[in-house]
Amino acid sequence: MGDSSASYIHMVQHLIEKCLIFQMSKEECIEALEKHANIKPVITSTVWNELEKENKEFFEAYSRSQSKNDRMSEAETSAVIQKMVSDHDQQQPKDPDEDHE
Repeated sequence: MGDSSASYIHMVQHLIEKCLIFQMSKEECIEALEKHANIKPVITSTVWNELEKENKEFFEAYSRSQSKNDRMSEAETSAVIQKMVSDHDQQQPKDPDEDHE
């Protein structure tokens, strides 16, 4: 039974990691796994809690990002990325032959 229990817990952990990728809260993750994977809430909650203990810094940062209501829109994100690319291009040394037309 030990191997199958460990395998089951590993599967739950993997599903929780997927929930994290989709920026789900703990409650949303518990609800989603119960509904779509038929995993009891107490199991998801227990595995989540253990992951929090093992990865304290990550979950603290994750929790802070979850609590921000002012997340950037897609347009704002795009603008930031474009500015970063532009700034990077301006910092690159210019090829002297490039300016001659």
